[in-house]
Amino acid sequence: MLANYLIGLREGLEASLVVSILATFLVKSGHRDRLKLVWIGVGAAVAVAVSGWALLQFITSLTAKSFTTQETIGGVMSIVAVGFVTWMIFWMRKASRSIARELRDRMGQALEIGTRAVVLLAFLAVFREGIETAFIVYASAATATTATPFIGVLLGLATSVVLGVLIYRGAVRINLAVFFKWTGAILILVAAGIFAYGFHDLQEANILPGLDNLAFDISHVIPPDSWYGVLLKGIFNFNPAPTVIEAVAWLAYLVPVLVLYFRPLKPTTPPSAVAAEARTEAA
Repeated sequence: MLANYLIGLREGLEASLVVSILATFLVKSGHRDRLKLVWIGVGAAVAVAVSGWALLQFITSLTAKSFTTQETIGGVMSIVAVGFVTWMIFWMRKASRSIARELRDRMGQALEIGTRAVVLLAFLAVFREGIETAFIVYASAATATTATPFIGVLLGLATSVVLGVLIYRGAVRINLAVFFKWTGAILILVAAGIFAYGFHDLQEANILPGLDNLAFDISHVIPPDSWYGVLLKGIFNFNPAPTVIEAVAWLAYLVPVLVLYFRPLKPTTPPSAVAAEARTEAA
């Protein structure tokens, strides 16, 4: 539940902030009557994301009778989901500096084009977060036998909506740079576990060899059925007895991604322009 709560919270808060920026721009520019168009676009994006998740579940159910096919699809989808979430983390890290200005500029252009452009802008702005959430939740909950992961993501989304409304009304101030930085780091750990488990699925499907070739076995130290073993498994897909391929995949993803993630970003605008933009944002 905790891992999926974090996914829902982060993705939902990104979407909430995007909607908040668009709504604030429309209100302050005297286009409050166009707010309904934003909600139409948001609703359509959410519907498509839910449909995408349902389609993944449907495909999985069709292959449930074939263990090999099911494990193959599960492994491939896990790796694809990790690609999505990694791209999302790095995109947000880079775009967070200018996303508000870009969204306002695009909304200004959309207002000039017409109604459909406003709806499409809102749809595309939320669709990315929605489809990423569908993929990563599907992958992280692939081995779940209860509804707990889905309860977690729903609670995360609900929390993000509440925070988004409070931020929009000015009732709450969050250091978003710090929030996205450290939730991004935690999500990289979550993604590393999903990535490794994807390779484990491919081994179980006999696509990759070495299913019985373990890198190490610390099950006696961290029993899989202990409360902390279950917790680590649920959050980070931790396996106390991973195969060599599984362990190598985990390290091959985690180390370079964390190094790149914490590498300082190069400024894309001169300091004077940044200062001017900050004064404009404050105003």
